[in-house]
Amino acid sequence: MTTPATTITPKWHTTAEVAAMLGFGLSKTKMLVLTGEIRSVKVGRNRRILPAWVDEFVQHCAAEAEQPARWSA
Repeated sequence: MTTPATTITPKWHTTAEVAAMLGFGLSKTKMLVLTGEIRSVKVGRNRRILPAWVDEFVQHCAAEAEQPARWSA
């Protein structure tokens, strides 16, 4: 009898995983976390980011891009 393979979906991501998902460098991603643009939680000595928070950041960036440009002189 064969047991079916189980896929484990991560509940949260490391900063490096989020950097790879977004196509950013690790330093840029850490800066976004530090400034609060991407929410995170500290677990021990490490930062973890929920998938929903990555989506929230992407949606925020997309919404900003859809707004008309404001030119100032």
